[in-house]
Amino acid sequence: MKHLMKPLAVSAVALALAACSQEKFPANDTQLQTEKDKQAYALGSSVGGFIARNLERQEEADFILERDVIIAGFVDAIKGDPQLSDEEAEEILNAMRQEVMEQRQNVLGQKSAEEGQAYLEENKKKEGVKVTESGLQYEVLEEGEGDSPAETDMVEVHYEGTLINGEVFDSSYERGEPTSFPLNRVIQGWTEGLQLMKEGAKYRFVIPAELAYGEREVGGGQIPPNSTLIFTVELLDVKNTEEESGGAEQ
Repeated sequence: MKHLMKPLAVSAVALALAACSQEKFPANDTQLQTEKDKQAYALGSSVGGFIARNLERQEEADFILERDVIIAGFVDAIKGDPQLSDEEAEEILNAMRQEVMEQRQNVLGQKSAEEGQAYLEENKKKEGVKVTESGLQYEVLEEGEGDSPAETDMVEVHYEGTLINGEVFDSSYERGEPTSFPLNRVIQGWTEGLQLMKEGAKYRFVIPAELAYGEREVGGGQIPPNSTLIFTVELLDVKNTEEESGGAEQ
């Protein structure tokens, strides 16, 4: 129970202090004169950072709790007279975390979907951009002269992946080496898009969410649900898996 109650207790302390800080604890009067002062300030700073991060995530989900009630729960617990048992509080907190996570997914997903659709509508109007039947958008940056891969082939590529705001979430360039993978083991937009390329080509793909990760949040929130993704891809090599394995299954 300790690990469940700690965030709630810390939140209540921070909120209570914040509520009266203007009157009783002016920030400009705080002097760090002793080691104990520094320790106390460091603890308060740590608590403040924890609260800021958690409140931000809750606000992203439009999930708002009454701060006065949070403080009341903390005070009752300090007095040894909580209105909920440990078991009841644990059950409620577990359910709350699940609710916040689901609500956050819905809110972020809707926002990403709307922004992604607007981006796709504008991007397809650009000169040189082509749109496939599935909705995949691509632009030829450099033509290639080698073979085009089949869905079952192994490919070697250099690539950079970004969100529509330009934020990079993955890059083989940053890692300093290309990567190889079976073409049928990646997101649908890659499987379709790379078959349009020839060895030596460089394309820019704009991949709708339904051809990428869909409603899933990926990379610990690095890629929000319903994200339209942008990839710049260089196709370096195509390896026919059937020829290399003599027709054996991989």
